[in-house]
Amino acid sequence: MLIDDLINEIKEYAEENNVPIMADDGIRYLLNYINKHNVRNILEIGTAIGYSAIMMCMVHPEIQVTTIERDEKRYLEALKNIKKANLENRIHLIYNDALEVRLDEMYDLIFIDAAKAQNQRFFERFERNLFDDGTIITDNMKFHGLVEKNIDEIESKNLRQLVRKVKDYIMYLKGNAYYETEFVDVGDGLAVSKKNFI
Repeated sequence: MLIDDLINEIKEYAEENNVPIMADDGIRYLLNYINKHNVRNILEIGTAIGYSAIMMCMVHPEIQVTTIERDEKRYLEALKNIKKANLENRIHLIYNDALEVRLDEMYDLIFIDAAKAQNQRFFERFERNLFDDGTIITDNMKFHGLVEKNIDEIESKNLRQLVRKVKDYIMYLKGNAYYETEFVDVGDGLAVSKKNFI
């Protein structure tokens, strides 16, 4: 199967099955970043159905991605897509809750795109796996436009709590002196956190 056909198939599946995948301009920014900074080893928190992992591998033949997914249905769909893309030897898929996973490998880039309420915990758990010149990129900083809204205007209590967690994470990044974080207004909003040498 041609990779373009597979990507279209994955996007269609995501839409039909309500699986969140990165917006087109968000993934474009991410791929350009990987290319520009010669990223080769990537850790992804939140595989979903393998879309971003496959796209990241397409940037350069030497790129290796370790990706973690806790939802069994999505994990199995990701396995299938990775196999169709012939990337089983470059994408290492872990079926587990990321907060239960301990890794010894080091990475140029950590991409967080999982349970939004856990962003800070993911960041703090895996930053020790980041090379000194590495970057942590987090998706969904705008959270579908809700972060800019007055929290009291959000009707659902669960959604209010989630938006509050995203806002807390943004404040955490802004106040983290060990990282220089740029908030990029593409897709659903990206936070690009580079290690500070202080």
